[in-house]
Amino acid sequence: MTKVLFICHGNICRSVMAEMVMKELCRQTNASDRFEIASAAVSREEIGNDIYPPAKRKLREKGIPFEDHAARQITRADYLYYDYIICADHSNLRWLDRIIGSDSEHKVSLMMAWVNEPRDVADPWYTGDFEAAYTDIDRSCRAILQQLV
Repeated sequence: MTKVLFICHGNICRSVMAEMVMKELCRQTNASDRFEIASAAVSREEIGNDIYPPAKRKLREKGIPFEDHAARQITRADYLYYDYIICADHSNLRWLDRIIGSDSEHKVSLMMAWVNEPRDVADPWYTGDFEAAYTDIDRSCRAILQQLV
């Protein structure tokens, strides 16, 4: 089983949207039993909080089911457990280095790098543009699934 952990700053918008999109893509392609998918934050600011309401609205609008969620921070144990740790932006990469140390096993990547665009996923927290974030996330998750199956 391939274990994938999506990361963003607070684990209430981009990473959890990626988690839910990836789970739905796996369900649609009958690959759910081949993947374990989760999400986490690099910060402690939102620990315990549910998915941000505008992110829920965007998931609903796109027909992506979601479940109850409690934001959590990534740990060193997560680094050891997951096969792929996929970050929404460059800032996440820097924070992650402080939390887990060196990526000696080469598990960490930038989400948009999976579509050959090594840039940040649009951050709706600051722009309010959940459509742009969703588009980046959906494209990346489709590429991740295609490359990992």
